[in-house]
Amino acid sequence: MRFNSTTVMAVFAAFMAFTMLPVDALASTTTGLPWEDPLDTIMSSLTGPVALICSIIGMAVAGLSLVFAGGEVSEFVRRVIMLVLVISLIVGAASGITVLFGTSSAVIASPEALELLKNG
Repeated sequence: MRFNSTTVMAVFAAFMAFTMLPVDALASTTTGLPWEDPLDTIMSSLTGPVALICSIIGMAVAGLSLVFAGGEVSEFVRRVIMLVLVISLIVGAASGITVLFGTSSAVIASPEALELLKNG
């Protein structure tokens, strides 16, 4: 594939303009990436009081389904019920850690570990 001289000159000029920018011009002034806000919203939804109530209801329904209809359902339905039970336990555990310790379940660390992370 051959490039004409105009294309090569344009690419070279763009490369030179980009490399001659000051470093401060390339620095970002925002603290987060564009997808962090929606992910924070999802995380707060999964660890809030509504999620805790839904997980408790899901555990109760799935547990009762396994107890009273466990032998009469097919293997696929039993696996779906187990999946609902496991998802309810995971969401309930995340919400429970938030309620018990007052912090997000992803941010539990000792002050010594945080100091090590800061200082490298």
